[in-house]
Amino acid sequence: MDHIAAVEQQLVSERMRKKLNEVNMAAQAQLAPVQDHINFTLQQAYFKCAYECFDRNRRQEEISNCVEHCSFPVVNAQQHFENEMAKFQERLNRSLVVCQDKFESAKLQQIKTDSINELESCVNQSIEDNMKTLPHLVGRLKASFNIGV
Repeated sequence: MDHIAAVEQQLVSERMRKKLNEVNMAAQAQLAPVQDHINFTLQQAYFKCAYECFDRNRRQEEISNCVEHCSFPVVNAQQHFENEMAKFQERLNRSLVVCQDKFESAKLQQIKTDSINELESCVNQSIEDNMKTLPHLVGRLKASFNIGV
């Protein structure tokens, strides 16, 4: 690889890193109400419920079962959230791998038709397409957790 190509690739890598950081920031901002609901509303309900479990008239096993029962909503919500985010990340990764494969294929064929710019364009389009799904994902999560309903 010549020096110019190496510099171009480094610039593209830096731009992609910046773009992925923007995706991360946007996702965190849009998902903040959902995370807040899990981390505060559901956690608070868990602790209130668990507090009620501690009764001197109960055996230790009953207390443990009661506390475990109290944890189900928050544990289930966190698992659901993590599963949805893993699917989002997987879709994004798959689309970025397609871009990388196209770029590698162009390099192997020694096609000098602006392959780095095409890679960057493909990555930008993939990111945009995935970001468009984020509001729908947030909406589904809010609906499943009865947030703002």
